[in-house]
Amino acid sequence: MTFSLVGRCGKTNMLGVVITTSSICVGSRCPWVRSNIGAVATQNVTLPAIGSMVLDKITDGLTAQKALDNVLSRLTDIEYRQVAVIDRKGETAGFSGKEMLGINAIATGNQCIAAGNLLKSDLLPSVMVKSFEENKGKHLAERLLACIEAGLYEGGGEVGSVHSAALVVAYEQSWPLIDLRCDWDDENPIKALRNLWMKYAPQMDDYVTRALDPKSAPSYGVPGDE
Repeated sequence: MTFSLVGRCGKTNMLGVVITTSSICVGSRCPWVRSNIGAVATQNVTLPAIGSMVLDKITDGLTAQKALDNVLSRLTDIEYRQVAVIDRKGETAGFSGKEMLGINAIATGNQCIAAGNLLKSDLLPSVMVKSFEENKGKHLAERLLACIEAGLYEGGGEVGSVHSAALVVAYEQSWPLIDLRCDWDDENPIKALRNLWMKYAPQMDDYVTRALDPKSAPSYGVPGDE
């Protein structure tokens, strides 16, 4: 029903999640990112609270694995959950419960972890990891988008169609540098997400400038703003 990749850029320390699923609004509940702390994808029969709980534990100083273990040990119904975590050092952790839907798998790589369930092939997460590692020199957002595209087109995707997708990247600020979502698309939400990124990328840094130094920010490009 869902596949995702959680990754870190070793050069910039950016952290991010890319995710897609067959249900609506995946971006509202599954990807969790915190600047200089970590990133989490919580999926399958989703408990959104897992994301912030794990990030809180990493903030307290635990590694990705210890943070995930600590949180899951205090929860019920964990056998319905699938979770992928990366911390500020690029260490990863993953969990797939015994009540997972259909074919499911987790794969880890260099500063990344991919997870999926109700898949056509259990090789899909490995395909996404391979893509992430092969695109090392690119912006983290580009690498994440390439991963989810590889999962769909090369890894086989899900058993059914995906309908929503999201891309979240945190950098130096307390808010996400990138938070793009396609909440529903009948045909291809991953393509819609790619189109959003292409429109957003040229303006991305301007929004940071507007927040930190509005006097030097470029115009908003709307009627009346000169």
